[in-house]
Amino acid sequence: MSGNIYVIAGPSGVGKGTVLKKVLKLDKNLALSISATTRKPREGEVDGVNYYFVTRERFDEIIAEDGFLEYAEYVGNRYGTPLQPVLQKAEEGYDVILEIEVQGCMQVMEKLPNAKGIFILPPSMKELESRLRGRESETDEVIKKRLETAKVELGYVNKFDYFVVNDTVQNAANRIIRIIESNR
Repeated sequence: MSGNIYVIAGPSGVGKGTVLKKVLKLDKNLALSISATTRKPREGEVDGVNYYFVTRERFDEIIAEDGFLEYAEYVGNRYGTPLQPVLQKAEEGYDVILEIEVQGCMQVMEKLPNAKGIFILPPSMKELESRLRGRESETDEVIKKRLETAKVELGYVNKFDYFVVNDTVQNAANRIIRIIESNR
């Protein structure tokens, strides 16, 4: 492989997607892996752009075909990274970014020891809760589950190669770009 693979994780609501949009605008030699999920699309999300939205049955078929680099269940939905597109982009020379949850990152880093892990941290738990509530897309019960999960996920930060605090989108994006450039 000529490109590097980066697995980026952090608690739900930390701003991974927003930061990565900025990172992708700053560096044209990056490719974002598109995950498959069984969850319903949020407003504005497009199949094949944000996620591949699939049924549970199709998800099981992909597992049976050994077609995922990693997959996991998270807050009642399944998420997975299709293997072939990631390997193809890396072979083409792109640095590939996988935006996945912590369990998936552990699986990828085990399967691909050269993959680099970057953990995005919130400035505080209070700010994380504020960001989750600001989405206005989930019930209080789901937000509570996400915050409980976040506390567990924060315990994995030391298993990653790097961590970045998302104090502002621009600062976090600049830090990630510096990490990527240092590995080229």
